[in-house]
Formats: sequence, C-alpha cells, structure tokens
Amino acid sequence: MTKRPTMPFLLVTAVLAAGLTAGCSFREAICSSGEYPVAAVESTTGRACVPDGEDPPAGYVRFPEGKVPEHVDDEWDKYWNDHMLDDRGNEIA
Repeated sequence: MTKRPTMPFLLVTAVLAAGLTAGCSFREAICSSGEYPVAAVESTTGRACVPDGEDPPAGYVRFPEGKVPEHVDDEWDKYWNDHMLDDRGNEIA
C-alpha cells in the first residue's frame, strides 16, 4: 500500500473551506459591468440589461432613480417583484 502525501489534501481542503466562507459575502449583480437594468412596462417579472449609454428597448423603462436593483435579492430587486412601472417609468402598483 502506498502512502499518500497529506499536504496537497490539506491545501485543497483549506482552499475549499475559504471559498465556501467567502461565498457567503458574494452578491450576484443584476447586470454585468457596463450595463444597467430596465423593467418591462406593466410587469413584475420582465427585466433586461441594457448597455450603458443606450436607451431601453421598446416596452422597457428605466427604474426610478434611487430604486434601481443592483444585486439579486437586494432591497429593490425584491421590491420590484410586487410593483410595476408604466410606459413613462412611473410606479403604478
């Protein structure tokens, strides 16, 4: 029977443990860098990401200033699950 070196195993275990604990603080962004989120008009589920500097596509509007979701399950991401915007970006429900 061959004796396996324990140092690589310990190193891998330490790296995995550090990754799991660091993962608790990781927050998934709504959009990629260089993009901003938009909402589908009169919808609680329709969303998209638009390149910075471009207008939202037809049927989508920008979120109101100060109420833009930035990360999955943040305050505004959850808020917009129950609220809608009209075609002018005004909150309607």
